[in-house]
Amino acid sequence: MPNLDNIPNLDFMSELPDLSFISAASNYIIVIMCVIYAFSSFAVFLPSSRKRQVKRMDRQELFMFIFHFICYGVLLLQTKQFVVILLYLAQAVFFKMLIFIYQHVYPECSRIMMNHICFLLLIGFVMLTRLSLEKAIKQFGIVMVASLVALVIPIFVEKAYWLKKLRWFYGLAGLLLLATVFVIGTTKNGSTNWISLGGFAFQPSEFVKISYVFFIAAMLERARSFKQIFITAAFCGGHVLVLIMERDLGGALLYFVVFVFMCYVSTGRMVYLLGGAGAGAVAARVAYELFGHVRTRFIAWIDPWSVIDQQGYQIAQSLFAIGTGGWFGLGLAHGRPGDIPVVESDFIFSAIAEEFGVFFAICLILIYLSVFLHFITIATDSEDRFYKLLAYGFSITFIFQVFLSVGGVTKFIPSTGVTLPLISYGGSSVVSTLMIFAIMQGIFVLTYRIDDQEEGEDYVERPAEAADSRYQPEKAARGFLRRNR
Repeated sequence: MPNLDNIPNLDFMSELPDLSFISAASNYIIVIMCVIYAFSSFAVFLPSSRKRQVKRMDRQELFMFIFHFICYGVLLLQTKQFVVILLYLAQAVFFKMLIFIYQHVYPECSRIMMNHICFLLLIGFVMLTRLSLEKAIKQFGIVMVASLVALVIPIFVEKAYWLKKLRWFYGLAGLLLLATVFVIGTTKNGSTNWISLGGFAFQPSEFVKISYVFFIAAMLERARSFKQIFITAAFCGGHVLVLIMERDLGGALLYFVVFVFMCYVSTGRMVYLLGGAGAGAVAARVAYELFGHVRTRFIAWIDPWSVIDQQGYQIAQSLFAIGTGGWFGLGLAHGRPGDIPVVESDFIFSAIAEEFGVFFAICLILIYLSVFLHFITIATDSEDRFYKLLAYGFSITFIFQVFLSVGGVTKFIPSTGVTLPLISYGGSSVVSTLMIFAIMQGIFVLTYRIDDQEEGEDYVERPAEAADSRYQPEKAARGFLRRNR
């Protein structure tokens, strides 16, 4: 971590007149750009020519960099710190280079996915810079390293034909890594799910969820008998049980839901969804009776105002922040997000809603939803069963994490302490999410490269809406997605 005390402040800016109105006015511009970006995130799913899709992607990229520039301009006016300029320039150069390198290393990559990754990360950096400059710098350093490492992951996805043979390795290694916290783990925020080694701390559960999806996909790729599902369920139940013992309720719920939905996708039998819902309800009741921390969170969810000085303080402050922000927000750096405990990680959505407004928060949810739909489309188009299950598994993992995070801070569900993907502070969370996106990029490239080889370049250049009886509708949809890169 650099010594920020050695970086000079821009003292001359203190002589400027009060420019706080700029922050308030800029919020309207930011909200408008976010609305347009969110709309274009869904517009790319409409049949369109390749040229129009490229223009949409270029426009998205332009909007996210304008958003980034305006936000850091406001932060500079508020903080008057030269380090804010350096951080802005470093981020702008890095992300522009990352997009350029990715598109040249993987010319067939999904460009809409790259735009979403960058935009969500930039939102996170803006909010972290506003909340804690030191944490923003640390998070940016982690993202730089993780993004460069993730560049090689799509290459390994093509080797998944032999990687899927490691099914037992995924299951056993995941259990062992989760269980290491009982030996060398540390406790944070009431959960013993961290490992600290030489000043470096990480959450094993964030990385095990990747091997967990690989394990289920490999187990259910061919054999779908009750015996095979029972064996898979036993290993997955072991993962969930370890997380419950660690008091990582959010992680346990996420793992359970992923298993249930992947069983349903693999077999097509509704009984697994219904059985999973029933088992989840029973498990929730048992957990309420056995674990005091579960009862505490349940009480804080039902009536936070009755325990506002204790268990309900965090969720109450979160609701105050969201309500205070209104539709268009108080303006960047004009709210009081510091009143919310652990706002940089678990409750960063509340800070976004307070300072950028509910409109911006809704658009953010829509962007997450468009990512999920893109993942699902990739899974649907993949003709290899292993890749299909992987894509479905990571789709559920991603969107359910968003649901747990947003639902917890808005009192829709009890708080589970889950981070908001790519935005919340947390090295383990952001690295694992970048790895998931890189895996999905690899599946995207492989899926539509195969289609290109099968159908020929003449079809690739055809607009999706021009598909006639010579082309199957599902192939036309794939042709669109190839052009959406």
